[in-house]
Amino acid sequence: MDSLSAATAESFHLLFSGDPELWIIIFTSFSVSLRAILIAVPLAFVVAFLMAHLRYPGRRAMIAGFSAMQSIPAVVIGLTVYLLLSRSGPLGDLKLLFTQTAMVIGQFILCFPLLVAVSHSALQAADRRAWETAVTLCANPWQAMLSVMYEVRYGLIAALIASFGRVFAEVGSSMMIGGNFLNYPRNITTAIALETSKGAFAQGIALGIILLLAALLLNFGLTFMQGKGEMRS
Repeated sequence: MDSLSAATAESFHLLFSGDPELWIIIFTSFSVSLRAILIAVPLAFVVAFLMAHLRYPGRRAMIAGFSAMQSIPAVVIGLTVYLLLSRSGPLGDLKLLFTQTAMVIGQFILCFPLLVAVSHSALQAADRRAWETAVTLCANPWQAMLSVMYEVRYGLIAALIASFGRVFAEVGSSMMIGGNFLNYPRNITTAIALETSKGAFAQGIALGIILLLAALLLNFGLTFMQGKGEMRS
């Protein structure tokens, strides 16, 4: 108990003293996940809108496919990206393995199906009169699409929050393609795994506190946005 108390006290000291190594890990984690989400959001929203408002061959297969892809384990995505970016892989010449860019690619692939599936559910529930009204007012297709998205904005924000929560807390993909080693880019989850395996419980606890706070804030935001959407409907 004494060693645990000492590690916990040291973890708070690391957080509030501005330990450079600790805060670089935290910054890297937020930076990678935010970049992955910001790259995925525009394309995911457009794909979700097309699936919700257009009828075309293969539409149901696409919907089922994106729903199924949500359950792909992060470690499988990490393995796939690792094989593509490894020295003997088809994209090995880009030398992206064990970089933040590789981690962004892995998290993009991980969050994209979830973004599409949840956004599709929100857009499918939208009142079709929003689209018809926008078209009647001579809006072009892009303006009409944005009008519909504005009507279900809380549902879309909830999709964004849920997707960020998934990639921010994942460990399998980032560990394989980001490199869970010193002097390589590490996010919070991979750093916790490495530091605790070395017996450095203070840094692991400090990073765990940040991860827990982020999870609580994301869940609060998701619940709030879902409540907003229900109030509007």
